Amino acid sequence: MDDWYSAIATESDLPPDAARLLRDVGFVVMPGPEIPGGWARLSQAYDRAVLTADPSDVSIRSSTRVHDFVNRGPEFDGLYVYRPVLAACCRIIGRPFKLSTMLARTLEPGAPAQPLHVDVKRGADGWPLVGFIVMVDEFDAENGATRFVPGSHLLPSDPNEWMEDATDDAYEEQVLACGPAGSIIIFNGSVWHGHTANRSNRRRRSVQGAYIPREARAAIDQASRMRPETIERIGDLAKYVLDIG
Repeated sequence: MDDWYSAIATESDLPPDAARLLRDVGFVVMPGPEIPGGWARLSQAYDRAVLTADPSDVSIRSSTRVHDFVNRGPEFDGLYVYRPVLAACCRIIGRPFKLSTMLARTLEPGAPAQPLHVDVKRGADGWPLVGFIVMVDEFDAENGATRFVPGSHLLPSDPNEWMEDATDDAYEEQVLACGPAGSIIIFNGSVWHGHTANRSNRRRRSVQGAYIPREARAAIDQASRMRPETIERIGDLAKYVLDIG
């Protein structure tokens, strides 16, 4: 174990109830980090970053994704080093880890439900995986809140092997992860999850990220993309988590 990982494991912790939910249920919703200037500033920074993103960083599926949010501004620097998330990585990954990706995700009004899925198959490169979703907007039952199947991270298979239709937006065992803007979902990447349909007339915005074992291949080669101004403003912990040192 390297010194940075040992320090993170010693200095980072989850509240007992959150740790229990993460272990037994597979996810937890809790207050997110404090943002310099407050959440209104983060909301503005989010919209500015999405509007000015290079088209090569944008992908549109059931939602609009804008990649590489590590480099989008200081408002986002505290998200991927939030101590409860790092503590979750120590518990679930259990060895040195790194950030694989961090992106913006906007669910437009009328967007359909996403199929239930796992983020990485058990035993594959990049497993175990820890994910987080920061709610830039409130998540509720109408605007496409993420749904989870409690305890499914303990099963040996993924949804397609158990369900006739993984897109079923009313699967009886699912629960919605709802919360006010500023909340964060921390989850085991093996738990079945996916966003529900956005039946409202509101956008549903979030920033999400994923961590994987340090030796695994990251979705984004962060070292090749770091902007000089980002490197200058972030600290040593962030550089370790990004694996750019």
